Amino acid sequence: MKKIIAGLFISLDGVVEAPDQWHFPYFNDEMGVAVTDSMVGADTMLIGRKTYDSFAGAWPGREAAGGEDAEFAKTLGDLRKIVVSNQQLEFTWRNSEQLKGDLVQAVTALKNEPGDGFISIPGSISIVRRLLDAQLIDELRLLVHPIAIRKGMRLFDEGDTSIPLKLISSEAFDTGVLNLIYAPAEPAKQATYDDAKSHLPNAE
Repeated sequence: MKKIIAGLFISLDGVVEAPDQWHFPYFNDEMGVAVTDSMVGADTMLIGRKTYDSFAGAWPGREAAGGEDAEFAKTLGDLRKIVVSNQQLEFTWRNSEQLKGDLVQAVTALKNEPGDGFISIPGSISIVRRLLDAQLIDELRLLVHPIAIRKGMRLFDEGDTSIPLKLISSEAFDTGVLNLIYAPAEPAKQATYDDAKSHLPNAE
């Protein structure tokens, strides 16, 4: 079964919307490595229409220009790109197609396809939210920026159920950005005040 790995730029107060307006001052070589690593080994990219339009408007040109990021641009171009949209789309970027049918059912089928590569979701907040709710995401990679945006869409919205996660990796960059990788976890055991008290210093 293929893994699904979602990666997001996120502010200290949980905002994930419009990172182009606050993310770039924190970009350095360390973050570049983290972003590249999140794509190495992927054979499929699952994205929403807005993210696709942004990527398709930039990366093919960078690949053609042959600059320092041309190799990464080629990697993105070679990936199978599946775009989630309610509108009928036409594509100019190679290896692009539109997701058919219900998102959760289609992604479940994608996870069951043969192959060694994983499915990468860069950005695309609404997709990540729905797949987290459906327990289909295997890794959630968050680049937490040391800034409070104070407005905009946050990663987690209101819901009826909690989403327990466990931290499997953490790294602090020189810019103050935290590279945090989470995986699904079992719900925490219900505790009482007496349970917590027993862990306090000098507890009797």
